[in-house]
Amino acid sequence: MNDLIQHSRRTFLMKIAILLNGIVGVFLAIPIIGYLLGPLLKKDSSYNYWTPLGSLDQFPVGETRLANYHNPVGVAWDGQTGTIPCWVRCVATGKFQVFAINCAHLGCPVRWFPQSKLFMCPCHGGVYYQDGARASGPPLRGLFQYSYKIAGDQLMIKAGELPTLSTQASVAKPEHSPCQG
Repeated sequence: MNDLIQHSRRTFLMKIAILLNGIVGVFLAIPIIGYLLGPLLKKDSSYNYWTPLGSLDQFPVGETRLANYHNPVGVAWDGQTGTIPCWVRCVATGKFQVFAINCAHLGCPVRWFPQSKLFMCPCHGGVYYQDGARASGPPLRGLFQYSYKIAGDQLMIKAGELPTLSTQASVAKPEHSPCQG
């Protein structure tokens, strides 16, 4: 009889342990399954998302200005990091170049110097002309550009995908303009 009680207790504890391990396994599997199935369940098309940078009169012809947009792929708790800067150059009426703020070398933020009409990277000395082409320094290529369109009086950029070498194939090569000095 004592052997039967001990066997039942052992069986009971083994079943409880298996049940608890199963629950822990399910809780660990939920994020993994969510990660694997996330792209299939995603409802918005953030890669084709056009976001406004501002009205056209904010970007005068011949000037380069800093603009900000909210990351369409971000989440609510991104806070200030969800705001992404970019450089907007108005080449002519209705014609723009929108540059990623990051240097093509290692991604440091470039600054615009209107006196010399150059973008300069403070990290490793990369320099770019006003049309985004490489001038000197370690970067091997020019600044990355966003695709843009004009909707009403708003300048919009395709912000769902970051401009990289793979996305640049669809963006036309920068042209020299009469604004260039």
